[in-house]
Amino acid sequence: QVQLVESGGGLVQARGSLRLSCTASGSTFSMYAMAWFRRAPGREREFVAGIAWSAGSTDYADFVKGRFTISRDTAKNTVYLQMNSLKPEDTAVYYCAAQVIGSFEYKHWGQGTQVTVSS
Repeated sequence: QVQLVESGGGLVQARGSLRLSCTASGSTFSMYAMAWFRRAPGREREFVAGIAWSAGSTDYADFVKGRFTISRDTAKNTVYLQMNSLKPEDTAVYYCAAQVIGSFEYKHWGQGTQVTVSS
């Protein structure tokens, strides 16, 4: 059992920056990967970025490459999403997710944090 809590969302102007944080608790020893997803009004949830918990290898959606950076602090059981050069189309609720060892999908989710980018 893994519990996730996101923070860091807010209102920013286009071209601005935000850093999201997600802290895991519970059975964190079993985590295999953590990722960020987002869902904008009227749109399906989409993958943003992911990171392997042990090796630290990363994966990004094409629409955020060069602008967003995912990182993790294993000692703090925390994953970050540094978002630079934000665009109005980045406006969405951002969700943290965890994949545990032995699973093939992300099945642990945080409550979400709102990111709003004004034009």
